[in-house]
Amino acid sequence: MAEGLLRHFGQGLFEAFSAGTRPQGLNPAAVQAMKEIGIDISGHKSEHVDAYLESGIDTVITVCDHAAANCPVFPGRAERIAWSFEDPAAASGNEEQRMAVFRRVREEIAGSVRSWIERGAPEG
Repeated sequence: MAEGLLRHFGQGLFEAFSAGTRPQGLNPAAVQAMKEIGIDISGHKSEHVDAYLESGIDTVITVCDHAAANCPVFPGRAERIAWSFEDPAAASGNEEQRMAVFRRVREEIAGSVRSWIERGAPEG
């Protein structure tokens, strides 16, 4: 969701990628939550973070505590930003309760992305 929101709000100013320490592919509930606000992430993919270690990335944003604690150090001067959001994939309950968590986390991430851009995020 973070990649989709950054691409959407960044309006072409940023090149964004999704990567994880344990990538598991797209969660259908994340795709649905983003579709509800007009952002199609169905073609996105998440690779292992190691795929980007030598790519010259300027900024690494982690969106959960596990990723922040386990993200490798990127060579060079990559800025690291750690945002701590609940993992919506771990939500329990019925489908509507789980979707409510995805929607809430989507909005929390959207707020952080907007604030980051407004503060002068580096273009890349």
